[in-house]
Amino acid sequence: MAAVPAGKPTLYGSLTRRGLSAEGVPDIAASEGFVVGEVTKKSILISCPHENVSTKFLAPYTTFCRIHQKSITCLDISSGGGLGVSTSTDGTMKIWQAANGELRRLLEGHVYDVNCCRFFPSGLVVLSGGMDAQLKIWSAEDASCVVTFKGHKGGILDTAIVDRGRNVLSCSRDGTARLWDCGKAACLGVVADCGCPVNGIAVGAADNSLNLGTPEKAPSEREIGTEGKILLLAREDKKLQGVGLQSRQPVFLFVGSDAFNCCTFLSSTYFLAGTQDGNIYQLDMRNTNAPIQVIHRSGAPVLSLLPYQDGFAASQGDGTCFIVQQDLDYVIDLTEADCDPVYKVASWEKQIYTCCRDGMVRRYQLSDL
Repeated sequence: MAAVPAGKPTLYGSLTRRGLSAEGVPDIAASEGFVVGEVTKKSILISCPHENVSTKFLAPYTTFCRIHQKSITCLDISSGGGLGVSTSTDGTMKIWQAANGELRRLLEGHVYDVNCCRFFPSGLVVLSGGMDAQLKIWSAEDASCVVTFKGHKGGILDTAIVDRGRNVLSCSRDGTARLWDCGKAACLGVVADCGCPVNGIAVGAADNSLNLGTPEKAPSEREIGTEGKILLLAREDKKLQGVGLQSRQPVFLFVGSDAFNCCTFLSSTYFLAGTQDGNIYQLDMRNTNAPIQVIHRSGAPVLSLLPYQDGFAASQGDGTCFIVQQDLDYVIDLTEADCDPVYKVASWEKQIYTCCRDGMVRRYQLSDL
């Protein structure tokens, strides 16, 4: 058991279960220096008064073990919360019912592994990117592949959707991020060419005070919703870059401690990015000279970041998966992945879904708190 304040040494202790109450709630005792707070069937609150830190350990509400045969590398939940989509090293991409993990559709067409998948805002269409350097759009209703985009020279590592999805973005091992027109299945341009793999991207509305630059030539009329947007690029060369989506002009470049794996927006001014050596940087895009804070829970790679309510969820390569929220005086630790990497975190309302190397999808009910 570990309870960790950011940037301080990990605190170690042990818990002992002394018995069960008539309602099935465990009676828990903690080792010296730790205090057991509220205990339910699904959660245990532990604090270390001396260090003034608290962690609530939350067990999964349900675990789906039959969706894939091997490691699950990516997942997403539809906007209505009804469907999940996931990719696996077993070479498959599947759509399933989010409530019970029951299989609905098999999406076949990529050659080699599929790296990333996400629903469009409608919840009826899926965007995927594979090691075959292809980006594909699928119908969640009949599993047909409706569009294939070709142009990248290396495996696609992440995708993003602009507004409702008439335009989408992808990034690749080939060092580029590209903007695509879904209606014509055409590349509208290379937004950035970084000279090293781009591991993750995120698109968001930029703060009005930010100068996003001016396009060198007038944008195509097929470009929809790119104005006023900034694209974040998590790069392998330890750099986090911001680029004006419409202008294609660099806005900032921040150098971190190691390769950046993932990034996400918290608001139009604040964003997060995670590195291979376990740092989560919180930055203000109006001034990226120094981070607002650096959160470090473990030295394992930060694999996924997700805005959640007024905070965020993060997952790492050692099974660490946690939620930080401004109005809570404790960190929520999502348990059971043990030491297997948790590759992706997704949410719908008060439910958090994770996918892991152990081939499991876990659903956590945050209303259990």
